[in-house]
Amino acid sequence: MSDTLSHPEVAAAAAIDPIALEITWNGLKSIADECFLTIMRSAFSTNIKERHDHSTAIADARGRLIAQAENALPIHLASMAGLMTHILAEFGGDIAPGDIFIGNDPHVAGGSHLPDINLAAPIFDGGRLIGFVSNIVHHADVGGAAVGSMSGGLDEIYKEGLRIPIVRLYRRGALVADIQRLLLLNMRLPEERLGDLNAQIAAAQLGRRRIEEIIARIGAPALTATFDAIVERTRMRMQTAIGQLPDGEYSFADVMDDDGAGTEDIRIALTIRKSGSRITFDFAGSDPQVRGNFNMTWNTTQSAVCFALKALLDPEVPNNQGIFDAIEILAEPGTIVNCVAPAAVALRANTSQRVVDIVIGALAQALPDRAIGAANGANTSAVFAGIDPRTGRQYVYLETLGGGMGARMTRDGKDGVQVNITNTSNLPVEAIEQEYPLRVEGYALVENSGGAGRHRGGMGIRRILRPVGHDCEFNGVGERFRNRPWGLFGGEAGAVGSFRLETDAGATVPLSSKATGIRLHADERVVMETPGAGGYGSPAERSDADRAEDVQSGKYSAEFMASHYGA
Repeated sequence: MSDTLSHPEVAAAAAIDPIALEITWNGLKSIADECFLTIMRSAFSTNIKERHDHSTAIADARGRLIAQAENALPIHLASMAGLMTHILAEFGGDIAPGDIFIGNDPHVAGGSHLPDINLAAPIFDGGRLIGFVSNIVHHADVGGAAVGSMSGGLDEIYKEGLRIPIVRLYRRGALVADIQRLLLLNMRLPEERLGDLNAQIAAAQLGRRRIEEIIARIGAPALTATFDAIVERTRMRMQTAIGQLPDGEYSFADVMDDDGAGTEDIRIALTIRKSGSRITFDFAGSDPQVRGNFNMTWNTTQSAVCFALKALLDPEVPNNQGIFDAIEILAEPGTIVNCVAPAAVALRANTSQRVVDIVIGALAQALPDRAIGAANGANTSAVFAGIDPRTGRQYVYLETLGGGMGARMTRDGKDGVQVNITNTSNLPVEAIEQEYPLRVEGYALVENSGGAGRHRGGMGIRRILRPVGHDCEFNGVGERFRNRPWGLFGGEAGAVGSFRLETDAGATVPLSSKATGIRLHADERVVMETPGAGGYGSPAERSDADRAEDVQSGKYSAEFMASHYGA
């Protein structure tokens, strides 16, 4: 099987026919994938239909995550599990066929930030709750003080957008229209929001029908036994991989540039203690939560840690509750990695990227063949908003930009990609210029941005945009704009990112890494450069052929090569 649930170490995890398990497991994965595609093909916003910033999953009646779509985002892993946990805690026995629950709040609804709206539909066999189908979509705007609900400097969650506790959007198959009206009234571009929300509803209803078809075919007892076997085998497989790590204590720390509200060099510290098949991730020594919106809730930290450990130890292990059960995480409430209300969290993806880097950095000595240099360490976001002169209607263009991936023991880092927990697509130039009154005047890799090494780090992206025939607002958020992404084992750090404004008159104005409310005119353009990534191994060990390719490709200047590699 593709995810090898019948791993030899765990073949006896449950008394269930392995062929039947394999067939049902693949059926569940195909349902999650079909729901993912339904959202992608039905959504209105470019952030979903083009960039695929959404996820789908299946959970059991206890709220345990069972299966996630192949292209789902790792950062959404614990958020969907958190939603189901809160539904069961708050509604208990008051859950009926045809219900659909909705929520987004990080502090009371299991979310990770407000733009990610969660939906979950329960599945019944007769009167017995069997499980849930769930999906999560990043909406381009959910209200709040700033267009796009993702600007830097917002210092409490009330400013970040509409907070949705877990409520019913559908009750016994009927839309709760009052709830829907309340939601849409508090969001910009309500027609687009409704289109994306309808795509989520369609996916939830489809997923419920597909699970009911499996129940009709094999029966509810066989399906729930399969759920148990999947989780248990995943846990045992993950613990087997953990057991192969050398016992010991591993530590690492790094910093966030700033929170956009006055706090700089925010420290995240990690100590990993491993003994046998047990592993603990202890974030003692991390800084308190900050005023700005870079805080992480518990489930965001959980998603980042699980992703990093899975990537290092067993990339093909399924994403489900079994991974959660195999590890222990300690994070003091009120810190940057386990914030409490009313902490602002909109830009938590940047912080979770740093947590992934820190886990890799801590385990690099134990796993030098699997560790990579620090990636771009950011989720560089750009929001352009204004009134489209072609239609007279408001628009919001949201995108998060990729950057460099860290170099590996055997090869260079990848250039210009989304890394780690945010594997969204880029928004094509053609889609931007068709959907919005914007012109893309440049889209390229940033020269000299990958850190030198035996294998060089990946390169950042340069994207240049200009409003066409109107003025607009620009909000941009970047990380690793001051603190460079580090290299490993003698590899050098990658380049930092930057924002700047250029005028047709030739002036250049540097912008803050948390640029908020920048008024952009038709004779101006914004240049966004994302960070590169760290190299691996000493630059002196880089082959002559690779050095020649670095220059001939145009990715590195002769001056950079002379400075970092010698003659």
